[in-house]
Amino acid sequence: MARIAGVNIPTQKRVLIALQYIHGIGPKFAKEILEKVNIPVERRVNQLTDAEVLQIRETIDRDYMVEGDLRRDVAMNIKRLMDLGCYRGLRHRKGLPVRGQRTHTNARTRKGPAKPIAGKKKA
Repeated sequence: MARIAGVNIPTQKRVLIALQYIHGIGPKFAKEILEKVNIPVERRVNQLTDAEVLQIRETIDRDYMVEGDLRRDVAMNIKRLMDLGCYRGLRHRKGLPVRGQRTHTNARTRKGPAKPIAGKKKA
């Protein structure tokens, strides 16, 4: 099992798919990485040599923000919005949808499970 950017990559999958297990690498960046390292798209992880794995690891470390650094950066951006007290920051603070979705119905992912209100009749 290859380990890249602190993530165990599945060995039976194609490299293009396996790289997407790393937080911050999607289809576009995975393809870009393979082109930089000159590895064919249909190659599987268990067919890679140690040198190729090392090349992929170095390319990712050099050119992309992934895993812990990316998560920290996103968290800092959200914290900055909350500290500023701007509208998006207030929505983050209250645990409500940030991007303009309706909250009268739906929004259960952000708000959590429904809480019953005492004395409210079902009409």
